[in-house]
Amino acid sequence: MKIIFKTTAALLHRVRADLGRPHAFAHERVGFIAAGLTAAAADMLVLAHEYRSVEDGDYLLDRSVGAMMGPEAIRKALQWAMRSRVALFHVHSHGGRGIPWFSGVDLRENAKFVPDFFKVAPQHVHGAIVLTTDAANGQVWLDRQQPCRPIDVFSVTGMPLKKWRTV
Repeated sequence: MKIIFKTTAALLHRVRADLGRPHAFAHERVGFIAAGLTAAAADMLVLAHEYRSVEDGDYLLDRSVGAMMGPEAIRKALQWAMRSRVALFHVHSHGGRGIPWFSGVDLRENAKFVPDFFKVAPQHVHGAIVLTTDAANGQVWLDRQQPCRPIDVFSVTGMPLKKWRTV
């Protein structure tokens, strides 16, 4: 089974613009993308449809990382997943060009909080995405018990259509 993450160019532009805004003390911004799921043959399509940024007051001052979400940011995201019954993907940007990968801190923190979304929205997959100016990469958890796996393909609909493999 391949995991294919699809978004519109307009939504991706909005995400990148928001993540590029300066913050009073965090070196980067983070947010969440809501998505629906569907099957296509043996593949799983993750269809992004909404973005919410982490609010300025929900960041913690932590100089050891680019950005640290506080518990209120996580609570709001959990509440969104539960009420809207959506798959949630944490998203941030590393800037630059080309297909990115998560830092060691990203991998450690993703593994701590992403599986918690299954407590409130067990019917969906959840994950994390890292962006550059022209590509993305990501991880997805199919359930709370299994290790994460990579998102295989990203697809951006719009003009021009963009698609890239990550594995």
